[in-house]
Amino acid sequence: MGFFKAYDMRGTFGVDFGLDTVEKVGEALPKVVGGTCWLVGRDARTSSPAVHDALVAGLSKAGVSVSDIGLCTTPMIYFFTAEDGYDGSVMITASHNPPGDNGLKVSKRTALPVGYANGLDKVERMVAESKGVYCAPDAATDGQSPCPEALARYIEWQKAATDDSSFATLRYAVDCSNGMASILAHEMFPGAEFLNDTLDGSFPYHSPNPLKSDAREQLAALVRRKGLDFGIIFDGDADRCMFVDGNGDFVQPDYLVPVVARATLAATGPKCGERPKVIHDVRTSRGAIEALREMGCKPVMVPVGHAFAKPILRECGAVCGGELAGHYYFSEFFGCDSGVLAARRIVVEIARAKAAGTTFAEMMAPISKRYANSGELNFRVEDKDAAIARVLEVAAKFLPAELSRSELDGIRIEYAEGWMNIRKSNTEPYLRLIAECDTAARLSEWTGVLKSVIA
Repeated sequence: MGFFKAYDMRGTFGVDFGLDTVEKVGEALPKVVGGTCWLVGRDARTSSPAVHDALVAGLSKAGVSVSDIGLCTTPMIYFFTAEDGYDGSVMITASHNPPGDNGLKVSKRTALPVGYANGLDKVERMVAESKGVYCAPDAATDGQSPCPEALARYIEWQKAATDDSSFATLRYAVDCSNGMASILAHEMFPGAEFLNDTLDGSFPYHSPNPLKSDAREQLAALVRRKGLDFGIIFDGDADRCMFVDGNGDFVQPDYLVPVVARATLAATGPKCGERPKVIHDVRTSRGAIEALREMGCKPVMVPVGHAFAKPILRECGAVCGGELAGHYYFSEFFGCDSGVLAARRIVVEIARAKAAGTTFAEMMAPISKRYANSGELNFRVEDKDAAIARVLEVAAKFLPAELSRSELDGIRIEYAEGWMNIRKSNTEPYLRLIAECDTAARLSEWTGVLKSVIA
């Protein structure tokens, strides 16, 4: 896959893209997105300073004024874009990708995302047509410090959004993954034990992708060894958070959408009139969707990815929402995702459960134990359309009668006994399958049949 993706621009630095491309992107963005005042921030990857300089050079060529926030989390860029009224912004990050990768996440006024469908396609064409060659400056950016004023403002907002007085009742750990959560985690999670809380863009201890089980093992081992209540882990740019319970077991992020909703409604007050809406992606567990309805919320299904979730959250007036990948969105946070805000809200709920004599695992059991869930299964397939056709054919022959079908993102088919979703990844060269059933035996049968025809 190329540098230009559905949600952002991302790839291996020096292979999928170089500084010439970055400068051309910088020069093209204001022409596509508009505006004269832009904000730039970056993560701690080793290539980020050079990417920053090339990007700023391109933006400056386009005649815009550039404000630099320095090292920051991706949600910080969203916050200041909206809060301070910038016309556009770029976060230099490859999020959870390997250390050699980097990329650009673009937002326009009010922190609405700019994806391939609403602007990056035009930027790609302009980059392809440009003949310019980037000349690196003599004095390069060192990229070693965040803006103190911006960081203080952001921490103040986060503290005001969630009461952390109950955190003192908990024993827990936070793994920053050597990523951008390191710059604010100590302020945000009082009383925690910390792992990998120094910035290091080489990510020396584990992958910056918490969805990978080996990335969570260090945290899980600490939780088990010390008998902690739970652990939190952030990805490389801190827009996602994930949890392990007191047993060190991974808590699938979509199971936590009702928890985030409950905490958010308690903190912000329910909206008057109709049931509060909560968005969730097409991969979300039926158990989580049912739990939302039981809370009096109205679930709204959306395609996977922040470029789709954020506009829909605003359009439908949802109070919050979340994804299987660990992104959680908040209307009070300009409709954007914030790993820190989500984690703090979830911790409040864990503390409330503990005060009632319930562990985190016990709190989650009514959602996580309702159905047997496969988790997202990834397959490298050359002809994805043909593989999807085979899956649908075998599903029609061997699975129960369909109750309903959604083609919002890939194909999600509902059955009385469960559901399945097959979709193409928008960011990686994978076909993704997920299934959920009323029993583990049925899930094993379904996934066995579906997997057998994908390859």
